[in-house]
Amino acid sequence: MDLATVAGLALAWGALFLSLNMEGGSVKDLFNLPALVLVVCGTIGATTIGSSVKILSTIPSILKNVFVSTNLNQTEVIDLMVGFAKIARREGVLALEEAAEKINNRFLRKGVELVVDGTPSVMVREILETEIVAMQDRHKMGETIFSTLGGFSPTLGIIGTVMGLISMLAKLNEPGKMGHAIAAAFVATLYGVAFANLVYLPIASKLKSRTADEVLAYEMIIEGVMSIQAGDNPRIVETRMMAYLPPAMRAEREKAKVERGREKMAA
Repeated sequence: MDLATVAGLALAWGALFLSLNMEGGSVKDLFNLPALVLVVCGTIGATTIGSSVKILSTIPSILKNVFVSTNLNQTEVIDLMVGFAKIARREGVLALEEAAEKINNRFLRKGVELVVDGTPSVMVREILETEIVAMQDRHKMGETIFSTLGGFSPTLGIIGTVMGLISMLAKLNEPGKMGHAIAAAFVATLYGVAFANLVYLPIASKLKSRTADEVLAYEMIIEGVMSIQAGDNPRIVETRMMAYLPPAMRAEREKAKVERGREKMAA
């Protein structure tokens, strides 16, 4: 579970309802079923027009990727590749075949399998880079869906408000009900803006961030695979992959290595 996603949504919506409470309002003041139906269903409908049912059917899996991260982190990638380098150095590249079968990450497994199969290095890099481009294209569809939802939602909210004001104007002979009617009309705008900025656009941003992290991890895997195929020793493999880490993470990793070395000497 991605705690940042859950905590961010809880904080954003919590702030909205806390602010409402501090102003003396209540949740029931914001509940307007017709406005909710118009904004939510209308937004989805407008997005469907510019997309396809097939793409929209992928929304559940896209949302799963938002709340549950399956990406390898950079440290895990280095540890895995250094482990493979040690096996290749000790038992030969063909020994990686058994290790590759235990890998859950499809991209990493493919990279190792290509090396085991003796694929030329130029072709290995080309195949893996093509995989990255295809992955970016797939993820771009998810980002586009939620960006589009975020674009339509405020507009549908305004449409709901205009409809509410039209209904209000039809009741000018009942001035006692106008205040409530105006408040109800603007609830639609609130729904549209809130769903756009507290749900759809943050999810699109999260998907973009996930893609960037995955691309970086995959580029590190390519570097590791190429280094192993070139016959580099594990230390060189690690050094080449460390270049992808920010300075703080490099220092932290070096510090952890020194501490592990001291523990071994003490034992």
